[in-house]
Amino acid sequence: MSEFATMLKGHIDGHLDTIKRLDDCGAVLSAIADAWVTALKAGKKVIFFGNGGSAADAQHLAAELVVRYRINRRALGAIALTTDTSILTAHSNDYGFETVFARQVEALAQPGDVVVGISTSGTSKNVIAGLKAARESGCVVVSFTGQNGADCAALADHAYCVPSPITAYAQECHLMAGHVLCEFVEAAFRD
Repeated sequence: MSEFATMLKGHIDGHLDTIKRLDDCGAVLSAIADAWVTALKAGKKVIFFGNGGSAADAQHLAAELVVRYRINRRALGAIALTTDTSILTAHSNDYGFETVFARQVEALAQPGDVVVGISTSGTSKNVIAGLKAARESGCVVVSFTGQNGADCAALADHAYCVPSPITAYAQECHLMAGHVLCEFVEAAFRD
């Protein structure tokens, strides 16, 4: 077996082992799904944010809700706070990066919105600050973390903690769960 094939097999095996342990996350994912549907049916929105790969996941999931996941349906209110470079750079320059999401939550979130902070470590200071701001704004607070994500999880009404300390596995499972959540939401908005 080549070195690459060995690496590939190791990654797939680790990923599958993590996925098998996601059964324990079924109840929290169901609660998150219900929160998204409840908010969206009430004309509220889902707000996402995170850093690095989690920022990409935030943008990806917001796009699935606004545009479509699998079926054509009306646009749903979702936004990723990671996409406006002028806000990100102005705030980081003037106030620091630690409060970049909290400031946007303060400006955009309304009571009843769902705010989803994504942090594989669960210790990202700007994600924690954003979740605190969401709680203060009367939002439903959701965190997506890895298994060591206690700081973010402690602030959340619903904490999806992937049972792995490995960032790649957590990110893969965040996106997989996000897709299932989007599929559930779409089913609730079929014409």
